Amino acid sequence: MIHTAATGFGMGLSLIVAIGAQNSYLLRQAISRERAGVVAAICIASDVLLILLGISGIGVIVRQAPMIIEVLRWCGAAFLIGYGILAARRALGPQQTLDAATGGSTSATRVIITALALTWLNPHVYLDTVLLLGTVANTHGPSGRWVFGAGAIVASVLWFLTLAFAGRLLRPVFARPLTWRLLDGVIAVIMVGLAGSLIVSGLATD
Repeated sequence: MIHTAATGFGMGLSLIVAIGAQNSYLLRQAISRERAGVVAAICIASDVLLILLGISGIGVIVRQAPMIIEVLRWCGAAFLIGYGILAARRALGPQQTLDAATGGSTSATRVIITALALTWLNPHVYLDTVLLLGTVANTHGPSGRWVFGAGAIVASVLWFLTLAFAGRLLRPVFARPLTWRLLDGVIAVIMVGLAGSLIVSGLATD
């Protein structure tokens, strides 16, 4: 059982640590102290739900309903491009500084909507977490699959909490406006790059 849990932990971590929309957004919110706890909670809750859905066999539905993935692909690409443009405008616009005395100025509603969109409009979430992880989990038998899933869930929780905490440690570095420009520039590239990959893969399947 320990080996099964460790396998789930390792696979879950390998799927989640890649630089992506979720991680970039959470890190930026943590650095600026803009409701990072809310974002981390949404990321964790979403991952737990998706992992449980995959283990319970919902991955079969995902595999048999490619139209759902296609709709998510194009909606997700449009959202990522829009967010990437906003990040690019921040990088090229007036210099911003980090005011350590303030935080959380972004409305909770806006943060929640953005975090949910970056998670649930990403078709790779369903393909990787629900389909791939769910498929591997079910190879461990009726009871072992839940142990495998528990390991993956632990990996998700630890990763997102680590990102939220790491953002606090990086605050002194982002006291300089140039650092913010670089971060937003990187985020813009990541978001637009992810959108591009969704578009290319979508065209390739047509």
